[in-house]
Amino acid sequence: MKTLQDYCLSHTDDEFNVLVALVLSTGLRRGDILGLDLHRDGKYYVLEVRRSISPISDDTKLKTKGSKRSITIPKKLFDLVTSIPPKESGYIFNWSNFKQAEMLRKLLISLNITPTTFHGLRDTHASFLFANNMRLDYVSKRLGHDSILTTEKYYLDLMPEKKDEQDDEAMNLLENL
Repeated sequence: MKTLQDYCLSHTDDEFNVLVALVLSTGLRRGDILGLDLHRDGKYYVLEVRRSISPISDDTKLKTKGSKRSITIPKKLFDLVTSIPPKESGYIFNWSNFKQAEMLRKLLISLNITPTTFHGLRDTHASFLFANNMRLDYVSKRLGHDSILTTEKYYLDLMPEKKDEQDDEAMNLLENL
């Protein structure tokens, strides 16, 4: 994650790299990134997810009710994204004929990183937050899940070491009652 993020943030002349850095920092779905809006809200720099762009439909409806959300991002990333001139469509990022998956694969191979998908980057974002002890409800909202159970079911299966860590902590608490 760090290798990819560092590369993307040091090669911002290509807006695709900014898009990838944004996915790593937010866990947004590809369509959500393509349709996002940005603003400053007091001390926070915020992405607004209100629509999703699809390669197979003109419908910009979001995947779930929970998908409509605001996500904070670092100022440096906010400044990079807002420096990209809006396209004729009014959106920030070029849709690149929806070739982002292919572009991501080439980028990862060039960096000697095991290829993954945009959803894989979303999983990486969530796993990074969990590995750094972010609360399940926070990660769930950030990902736009309608239910915390969706997040729990999917990501706890991906991170069995967290379950073991929690079991160890629980047993320690119970043994020291």
